[in-house]
Amino acid sequence: MGLDDDSREYHRRDPPGKIEIATTKPTNTQRDLSLAYSPGVAAPCRDIDEDEDAAYEYTAKGNLVGVVSNGTAVLGLGDIGASASKPVMEGKGVLFKRFADIDVFDVELDITDVDDFVAATKAMEPTFGGINLEDIKAPECFEIEQQLRESMDIPVFHDDQHGTAIISGAALLNAADVVDKELDELDIVFSGAGASALATARFYVSLGAKKENITMCDSSGIITEARVEAGDVNKYKAEFAQPVEEGDLADAMRGADVFAGLSVGGIVSQEMVRSMANDPIIFAMANPDPEITYEDAKNARDDMVIMATGRSDYPNQVNNVLGFPFIFRGALDVRATEINEEMKRAAAEALAELARQDVPDAVVKAYGDHPLQFGPDYLIPKPLDPRVLFEVAPAVAQAAVNSGAARKRLDLNEYRERLEARLGKSREMMRVVLNKAKSDPKRVALAEGTNEKIIRAAYQMQEEGIAQPILIGNTKRILRKAEELGLDFDPTIANPRDGEWDHYADRLYELRKRKGLTKSEASELVRRDSNYFASVMVETGDADAMLTGLTHHYPGGLRPPLQVVGTAEDADYAAGVYMMTFKNRVVFCADATVNLDPDEEVLAEITKHTAELARRFNVEPRAALLSYSNFGSVDNEGTAKPRHAAQMLQDDPDVDFPVDGEMQADTALVEDILTGTYEFADLDEPANLLIFPNLEAGNIGYKLLQRLGGAEAIGPMLVGMGKPVHVLQRGDEVKDIVNLAATAVVDAQNE
Repeated sequence: MGLDDDSREYHRRDPPGKIEIATTKPTNTQRDLSLAYSPGVAAPCRDIDEDEDAAYEYTAKGNLVGVVSNGTAVLGLGDIGASASKPVMEGKGVLFKRFADIDVFDVELDITDVDDFVAATKAMEPTFGGINLEDIKAPECFEIEQQLRESMDIPVFHDDQHGTAIISGAALLNAADVVDKELDELDIVFSGAGASALATARFYVSLGAKKENITMCDSSGIITEARVEAGDVNKYKAEFAQPVEEGDLADAMRGADVFAGLSVGGIVSQEMVRSMANDPIIFAMANPDPEITYEDAKNARDDMVIMATGRSDYPNQVNNVLGFPFIFRGALDVRATEINEEMKRAAAEALAELARQDVPDAVVKAYGDHPLQFGPDYLIPKPLDPRVLFEVAPAVAQAAVNSGAARKRLDLNEYRERLEARLGKSREMMRVVLNKAKSDPKRVALAEGTNEKIIRAAYQMQEEGIAQPILIGNTKRILRKAEELGLDFDPTIANPRDGEWDHYADRLYELRKRKGLTKSEASELVRRDSNYFASVMVETGDADAMLTGLTHHYPGGLRPPLQVVGTAEDADYAAGVYMMTFKNRVVFCADATVNLDPDEEVLAEITKHTAELARRFNVEPRAALLSYSNFGSVDNEGTAKPRHAAQMLQDDPDVDFPVDGEMQADTALVEDILTGTYEFADLDEPANLLIFPNLEAGNIGYKLLQRLGGAEAIGPMLVGMGKPVHVLQRGDEVKDIVNLAATAVVDAQNE
C-alpha cells in the first residue's frame, strides 16, 4: 500500500475527517442542559448584548481561529477549489490544536472575487478570535489580507506569506551569526516572486537586511527597473526591482551571500553555488523538491555551506508549524487587534534564541537520536520541541503589548506557567516545585558527574536558579564534555581523587566499621564509587541533597545512601513514590520501588511520608490503602494488612488528612462508587494517594496507569530518608533529572 492509499484510508476511517467538536462543560443532567442552552443561556447573551467584549468571557471566541480558504493555491496541488481543499484546512486545524491548544473551524469559501471573499470573511468576525488565511493565490491574497486587516478588529494572518518569512528569518539570524556576517551587509538573492517570496523579502528587511542588497528573480529573470518601466512585472514585484542589467538566476547568484529559494525544484546547479561568496547561506525552500538538493549544495564547495530546506529529512527544516500556532496563541491571549511587524519579529527572534539552548532529550529521540546542537546544521528549533510554545507565544504577546496592538496585559511569568500547563498536568505540578526550589536553591550532589545528561541537567539547574549543582567526577573530563556540548557555564566540581577529600574516608569508616568495613576499603570506596562519595558529602553537610542512579540498577544506586545517610529520625523505612498526572487529575502511588512486602506498620509510615510529599506539590492528601477487598468484604491475612494500617492512621492524632481502607482501586478513584455505595467511608472525595499492599502491586499499578491510562510519571521520589536523596531511573531524560533535583531542593528547604 502506497502513501496515497494510506492517506485515503486514514481520512475515510470512521468517523471521516480529522476533527470533531467536544464539549468543555458537564452535560450529564437536565440542569446541565438548561445551563448550556435554554433557558440558562439567556443571561450571558444579555451580557454580551450590553458589552460585546463579554463574548471572550462567556464563549470560546478567545480560543477560536477561522482557517479560511478558497483552495486557489493549495501547496503542491494548485487551484483545486474550495471542497477539495477541505482536508488541508482540517489538517491545519489539527496543527493549531496539537501545538498550541487552539480550536479551529475550517471555512472553505467557493468565492474567487476579492471583494466578495473579503465581505464573507469579515461577516464572520463575531465568531472568531482570529483569522488564518490559507492557500489563496497571488496577487489576490495580498489584496484580501490588506482589506481584512484594515476592516477587522481581530488578528488576520496569511500564513503562506508570513509563515515562511518568519521561520526562515529566524534561520537567517542564526546563519549570519554562524558565518560571522552582518545582516545589513548580506547580498541576498531570491528565486521566486510570489506571495511567500515577497513577504519573506520584506521580512528580511524588517530584521535588518538592506532592500538595495536584495535581488529578486522570477521565471523571466532578474526583476529590474527596466522591466518595471516596460510593464513586464506587477506592482508587488516592482517593490524589489533593482537598477541593474537584466540577467538570469545564475547571474544574480554570482557573489551572493544568501540564496532564498521559493520557486521550483532543481533550478540551481553546483556551479551556481560555487559562484557565491564565501560560506554561502542557501535556503532552498521549494516543496517537495528543493531548488538544489542538500547533498549537491554541500558537495559543491569546500568551505562552510549553510543549508536549509522545507524537507523534514534534512537539517534546518523551514516548517511553518514553528510559527502560526504560537503566533496566534500569543495574539489571542492578549486579545490583539492585529498581528503586526513587531509581533512577527518577536517570533523570529524567540525562535532564533531557542535554537541556541540545550535541546531536551525527548526532542532528540523524536528525531532519531541525532545530536541537536546550535551550529550550521541546527539553526532553528524542531517543531516537536515543546518549549516553542512558552518561548514564542510570550514574546509575541509582549510585542503586541509594546506595539499597542493588545487589549489585555499579562504577567509574563504567570503566562509562561499557564502555557506550560497546556502541555500537561505534570508540567503544571512540577512548576509548583520548581518555583519553590528557585526561592532558595540548595547544593545538590550529582554522583554521576561525568555523564552527559547529568552535565546538561547541571547546566539547566544553574542557569534557571533551581539548585547549586555539584558534579562529582574527574574535573578534566567534566569540563571537556561541557565544552563539547557547547555549555557555557562554570560548574562546581568535586573530584574524589583529589587529596582534599580524604576525611570522607574517615567518616565512612566511622559509620560502617561495625558493619564489616575496613579503613582501606572505606578509602577505596570513597575514591572509586561516587555514590559513596556523594552520600558522605550529604551526610557531613557539604551538600544538602543527592541524586544518583542514572547509570546503575535501582538497588545499586539506593544502597550507598541507605547505608550512609539512612532514614529519617521518625522513619524506619524509605519508600519510592511516583506522581502520576492525568489531564485533570493527580495521584501519588506508593510504594513502587523499595519495600517488597511491607507490614501494616510500614504501610502506615509510607502513607504519612507520601502525604508530606504531596503537600510539597500543594496537593492536600486523601489516602486509600488498596487491596482486592472493600472494607472487609474478604477477610484474610492479605486484606487485613491494609485495613489495620488504615485503622492505625485513623487513630494517630498526628495524621491530619483523610485516610481509609482497605478498598479496591475503583472504589478509591470513582466518586459514585465511593460516596454512593460506601457512604460511611472517611473519604468524601476520591483518593489522590494510592498506597499499594506490596512492591509487586505498586510497580504493576503505576506502569498500567502510565501505559494504558495515559498518565505521565514523575519519579520515583524517595521518601523517609534522613536527608534528601533521590535515585533516578536508568534512561531518565535531562528534564527528569532537573525535576528530581528540584524536588530534592524543596526537601532540603523543609529540612
